[in-house]
Amino acid sequence: MPIARVRAPRIDFSVLRAELELPAEFPAAALREAEAAVSLPLPAVDRTDVPLVTVDPATSRDLDQAVHIARRDGGFRVRYAIADVASYVRPGGDLEVETWVRGQTIYLPDGKVPLHPAVLSEGAVSLLPDVDRAAVLWTIDLDATGAIVGVGVERARVRSRAKLDYEGLQRAVDAGTADAAVALLPEVGALLAARAAERGAVDLPLPEQEIEPDGDGWRLVLRAQLAVEGWNAQISLLTGMAAASLMLGGGVGLLRTMPGPRPEAVTTLRAAAGSLGVGWPEGASVGAVVASVDPGDPRGAAFLDQAAELLRGAAYTAFDGVAPELISHGGVGAPYAHVTAPLRRLADRYATEVCLALHEGRAVPQWARDALPKLPKAMAATDRVASAAARGAVSLAEAVLLADRVGETFEAGVLDVDEKRGGGTVAIDDPAVQARCEGQLPLGTRMLVRLKEADPKTRSVLFTTP
Repeated sequence: MPIARVRAPRIDFSVLRAELELPAEFPAAALREAEAAVSLPLPAVDRTDVPLVTVDPATSRDLDQAVHIARRDGGFRVRYAIADVASYVRPGGDLEVETWVRGQTIYLPDGKVPLHPAVLSEGAVSLLPDVDRAAVLWTIDLDATGAIVGVGVERARVRSRAKLDYEGLQRAVDAGTADAAVALLPEVGALLAARAAERGAVDLPLPEQEIEPDGDGWRLVLRAQLAVEGWNAQISLLTGMAAASLMLGGGVGLLRTMPGPRPEAVTTLRAAAGSLGVGWPEGASVGAVVASVDPGDPRGAAFLDQAAELLRGAAYTAFDGVAPELISHGGVGAPYAHVTAPLRRLADRYATEVCLALHEGRAVPQWARDALPKLPKAMAATDRVASAAARGAVSLAEAVLLADRVGETFEAGVLDVDEKRGGGTVAIDDPAVQARCEGQLPLGTRMLVRLKEADPKTRSVLFTTP
């Protein structure tokens, strides 16, 4: 699917910051603590000989992960360095307290609200290229099929060799000129994705709506995921599964859990597949069917919108001594934990510390153990804020963009039908907007709809059938 860009005029996103009560500056004491931490010594274990690279959006400076993939006898070795945030945030200190207030980095088009001060998140702790950094280095050995056959994790000094971005890496992969550190990413990523499909994982390749600066205004972008993004995500998922296995084996930790698809939801999705012309071969898993669908096709997009109903109930689940009843993540198809984004997500710092202790055969630090039962509630709250911020920003941009076009008719694809309320959800192509529509809507078809309402004050857009 091509990238669709539509320009929007000036938009004031400060209303969202106020509405969500997002914090502004860091308290002076927390900032002083962060600035003092910059001079802390690096780990004694030296792994700067591993030629790691980072792969992130082009403008990112808060770089959590660096990767290197190599062949080994009978398979592959994945090295995944994660920014060692815990070494720079003192337990019980003012900075730790403030990170619990924030929970995670909140992204808005006019700037982010970071979890940590920039002096750390975009400086001393970020895995920027050509500088030594403290990291938690995962070494994961895979066999030829992509199955894990060995896991190691340690604190180490590392050095990234390059800061790669998704679009540039995709071009390099397509041209056969990818950096040696990630030349095997397509092969290993595809192996891991195939294993995920076999265990029933569900990955929804939905295009993302993004808002980007454009001179003195903004543009609304509908962007399809690149192949390298999916492969890169598989490395993060691999590490999260290795972490979950460590924690379950050690009897303490923090999992990211989600119930598997409910049988009745799968039955409904099968019916939708039939009505939308999506093939569902005998014996094929939900994940395999989802992976076969083209999100750029209106019927495919409608099917994926329906499939999203399968992925409900994600939560953080802490345990200490007895494993929880639900240990798996339905979307991943296996036990899974968040450990790869500590610069941007609070929970990862503590889960990583648990993994280090368990792997080294020592007691989990009490400050990390004490935090575990508190994290599910804290992360649920901050996830709600992050979701509201992301959706609110897009809704505001959509309403501003369409405010002077009320009454116009657009061609739209029907993504969802609301059986209880009537109407449903439609997607128009130009501009790339999804919104509620009143009237009779045949699922998965294309039809004309009329814009009935676009109000920037309420951030609402409503279509109706002509």
